[in-house]
Amino acid sequence: MQNTEQFDGFSDASEAQVTRAIAGEWHEEFMEFTESDVIVVGGGPSGLMAAKELAERGVDVMLLEKNNYLGGGFWLGGFLMNKVTVREPADRVLDSLDVDHSPTDEAEGLHVASGPEACSGLIKAACDAGVNVQNMTEFTDLVVRDDDTAAADGREGHRVGGVVMNWTPVHALPREITCVDPVAVESDLVIDATGHEAVALSKLHERGVLDVAGIAEAEERATGMDNTDAESYGAPGHDSPGHDSMHVAESEDAVVEHTGVVHPGLVASGMAVATAHGLPRMGPTFGAMLLSGKRAAQAALDELGVDAPDVSTAPAPADD
Repeated sequence: MQNTEQFDGFSDASEAQVTRAIAGEWHEEFMEFTESDVIVVGGGPSGLMAAKELAERGVDVMLLEKNNYLGGGFWLGGFLMNKVTVREPADRVLDSLDVDHSPTDEAEGLHVASGPEACSGLIKAACDAGVNVQNMTEFTDLVVRDDDTAAADGREGHRVGGVVMNWTPVHALPREITCVDPVAVESDLVIDATGHEAVALSKLHERGVLDVAGIAEAEERATGMDNTDAESYGAPGHDSPGHDSMHVAESEDAVVEHTGVVHPGLVASGMAVATAHGLPRMGPTFGAMLLSGKRAAQAALDELGVDAPDVSTAPAPADD
């Protein structure tokens, strides 16, 4: 049936006005977050969850993501099948995000949801909470500061105080034209939610400041992240540095239990926790990612001394 409603056209706007609207809004937000309470590196499920919980409690949060999209593997699940699984009690997180899910007969307490719905619901919740997102933005290094508390802890006054970052496309430029200096932003705390690579933890490990068990084991075995040449067949970055063999039941519990402060000013969340401690890999299930993000948020609140409601890893069931 043909729509007979009259369309009178869009409002007037010139190309220059569109450009100024984009640049002005972005610049205002970016300047506001050059100093944040917390910087979350990595926009997968654990990073998004941590950022959301903190922002909901009045904490200023900037989230960096090297891709143009947020969500990581939460969009897709495993083996190119866009269904994601969570085990109870993480199903209650999906309830809180108003994401449909259903129990499966395969195992008691195992729930299945649509990856696109679950991921987009979490992204929407983080944005609604006020998280400042910088996507296509790549972590390159840490900012460190002398700190009396860290010195008392035997770390020679070494405390994380922010990150160094650059736009992701700069990394892909030919070497002869990559003289594009990064910039630094400061924060009271950094959360490494960058998955298997644990890029922030890796920087401290390579400088001998922090012993990251997974990376140390990978170095000893001459393994680690896949370095397949970009022009060769095979997707890079799918190996797990120093992780033990896949064991879903053990790994999910262990990731949540080990989530927390790993160095003054630095918290590990999600699969970065598995790399930090050399835990088993967990495969395509996401309950631990969601609950690890919640626990990382609570660790951040404790470190910052924020007076706010606790972040529970066993949220109450949704109201009927």
